Amino acid sequence: MLKTTTILSILFALCNATKIVLTNDDGWAVAQIRAEYDALKAVGHEVILSAPAVNKSGSGSSSTTPTTLTSPCEFDSCPAGSPAIGSNSSDPNINYVNAFPVDAVRFGIQTLSPQTFDSPPDLVISGSNIGTNLALDVFFSGTIGAAAEAVLEGIPSVAFSGSSGSQVSYTTLTSDPTADSTIAAGIYTELIIKFISSLLNSPSPILPLGVSLNVNFASISSCPSTSSYKFVLTRIFPTLLSIDVDTCGSSKLPTESSAITQGCIATVSVFYAKTKLDADSTAQAAVLSKLSSILECL
Repeated sequence: MLKTTTILSILFALCNATKIVLTNDDGWAVAQIRAEYDALKAVGHEVILSAPAVNKSGSGSSSTTPTTLTSPCEFDSCPAGSPAIGSNSSDPNINYVNAFPVDAVRFGIQTLSPQTFDSPPDLVISGSNIGTNLALDVFFSGTIGAAAEAVLEGIPSVAFSGSSGSQVSYTTLTSDPTADSTIAAGIYTELIIKFISSLLNSPSPILPLGVSLNVNFASISSCPSTSSYKFVLTRIFPTLLSIDVDTCGSSKLPTESSAITQGCIATVSVFYAKTKLDADSTAQAAVLSKLSSILECL
């Protein structure tokens, strides 16, 4: 029989579990997103995966009506002729949408969340993308597009991207555990868990209204573990006029493009969902306060 304290601990965890929609632009069957899905569930979150049926990198905020698949899902994870929207046969919380990332995240928020959570999600995680999304990339990235869409739907979001890894099937995680992509998926997933834990450990709201976060991880080539990395507050675009939040002895944040070249860095930039431009110092300050336990100076 379970002890009373154990039962109370379980009930507390269930009551405080964060409801997350997980998406990307690389597709529903890539190793990175499946590694995250398993890890987020393992630490107690409730997770719905809703991502494109095939790789839709570079699609920005494009949107379309999902259509029946005329060719298989990526890595033959569903056959040609499959319906426009479908789920994994062994786990109905793993879903594909044969459309763009914006459409996939919208389906996760508007349709799957009410069905599964009986409420909207608390948070959307987009990525981690295979390859960084820095500077002008934010306007073309489907990863950023999905994160921005979530905010426009009223749900806080974070977009993650990493330098290392490649677009390989989730089966690689078990079939080739020493592959670079498997190792990258493991390290980046651990970093995401660390980041999300810090973000959720602060008072509500999770993020200021109207903004999302763009987080980019440096290559794992010289960074063999999660502990190798440090999170640094940055901005997406350089500026001569704007005044950023005052931190690390300056009111000018480093750009993410320059910071990520300086070692084992994870850049954190605050951007407006509507414009995909850098947020103001007030929003930056709110994020700095929420992530104070993990943010460091260069």
